[in-house]
Amino acid sequence: MKILVVGSGGREHALCWKLAQSPQVLKIFCAPGNAGTARVAENVPIAADDIEGLRHFAEHQAVDLTVVGPERPLIAGLVDAFEAKGLRVFGPSREPALIEGSKAYAKELMRRANIPTADFEVFDDAARARDYLRGQQFPLVIKVDGIAQGKGVVVAQDLAEAEATVSAFMEQRIFGESGDRIVIEEHLAGEEASVMAFCDGDTVVPMIAIQDHKRVFDGDRGPNTGGMGAYAVHARTPALPDDLTPTMLRPAVDALRDTGIADRGVLFAGVMLTADGPRCLEFNCRFGDPETQVAMPLLETDLADIFCAAVDVDLEKMPIHFAHRSAICVVMASSGYPGAYETGKPISGLEAASALDAVAVFHAGTGERDGQTVTEGGRVLGVTATGETFDEARERCYAAVRRIQFEGAHYRTDIGQRAQAKS
Repeated sequence: MKILVVGSGGREHALCWKLAQSPQVLKIFCAPGNAGTARVAENVPIAADDIEGLRHFAEHQAVDLTVVGPERPLIAGLVDAFEAKGLRVFGPSREPALIEGSKAYAKELMRRANIPTADFEVFDDAARARDYLRGQQFPLVIKVDGIAQGKGVVVAQDLAEAEATVSAFMEQRIFGESGDRIVIEEHLAGEEASVMAFCDGDTVVPMIAIQDHKRVFDGDRGPNTGGMGAYAVHARTPALPDDLTPTMLRPAVDALRDTGIADRGVLFAGVMLTADGPRCLEFNCRFGDPETQVAMPLLETDLADIFCAAVDVDLEKMPIHFAHRSAICVVMASSGYPGAYETGKPISGLEAASALDAVAVFHAGTGERDGQTVTEGGRVLGVTATGETFDEARERCYAAVRRIQFEGAHYRTDIGQRAQAKS
């Protein structure tokens, strides 16, 4: 098989890395890719949102399967465009992708499907939103309706902060048209978990549960990011019920199918484990980042087989297994992230880190200049390690992190401490 992976981040590097282990994969292309994907795939200089360019490339190269990493091309209809030309592609079409493209769409779907979630209201007028806030208890969660790379969410502690957030989202438009509508919902207390599942429109197969760390600084302080690290401890990450499929994943897939278009790809549920049970915070229409960097090293089943089974609506016959090991990913970021940051900083120590036992260094925002790997993004690397125990995985991961250097590098030193406290 020849496979095209669309995207340029750590998630896409992890997918290419796993696909390269399949004996049936002849060639992997990654568009546009990064310095890491170039080591396991052929990078193609086509932007992830250049749907026509990607479709032409897939046709010209006789690509057998395209795998879409980021949400933007999915929401823009890449799958629809490919399927119209008879091209096989793993990912949801435009309508199911709205489950991530619109927070309001997702919340209304949850309400319709009786999926446990926080109470909410949707607003397209800033004045009406402010009027609503004046009668509410705080804290409250305020989200832009559209996509914002995981950053368009504020937990407002009081009325002043809530009103300022409404103004920033809807009037100052700091996230552009994504803030034309906002969702205001009750604040849920507890631990968060990420649950991804493979879907073919009929069958839903959950992956191992993972816990992400969104805040930029230790102790869950500072602004939200796209994710500063994640971990998985097989079958208890954190103390989830045995299976969220009947209460969250299956109802969502069924509700999407009721719209007339089946959801094929990955369904990602962000879950809050409250004192009253799990509540769904949000849905995404693709693999998580950095969750994928944790899941792929633990996946024992051939990833190419899974993708083909999902596209062929044959997941029911596909046994999918994850190793009974622990895994952790620590993100190394550029100075200033998630705000403004400089690029072009040379990176050293990559080979030394990758040489450690059970360690994989996934590139997220890197490039090559004059034969040197340099920084090109806010999240630069996702250093991942596995182990028989969680302590072993964590020690390996941070040992690898300490071997890597670039100017201004920063990372959280407490990824996975909650799991250690429970063990």
